Amino acid sequence: MFGMGLGEIFLIAIIAVLFLGPDKLPSTMVEIAKFFRSVKNTVSSARTTLEEEMKFSEMKQDALNYKKELTDASAELERMASVTEIGSELNVLKNDLDLNAPAPAPAAPKEAEVITFTPKAKSVQEENV
Repeated sequence: MFGMGLGEIFLIAIIAVLFLGPDKLPSTMVEIAKFFRSVKNTVSSARTTLEEEMKFSEMKQDALNYKKELTDASAELERMASVTEIGSELNVLKNDLDLNAPAPAPAAPKEAEVITFTPKAKSVQEENV
């Protein structure tokens, strides 16, 4: 207990009996036991609080990581599909097409294409038959 041996505990007990006397020793021992119990409860409470804080800090770090991922994804999405860019592209396409102008007539071919068929040469097997 607290790095003390059995001999040291007996020495402390003998000194306590000599200084306190047999009538005050039991009440003093009860007070000492209450003190050690309160110290034990305080240490246990502090340990529990620290463990909760560690869990809270881990949860906070996870939340910050998720927030960073969402921010990055949002920025990427905004970059990919910017409404102003889409609107300007639509305006350019609208100007290029000019929907009110009549469609141009298809151009006539310059010269008619001539297709000729040549007889297929007979193979050696067909000649032998």
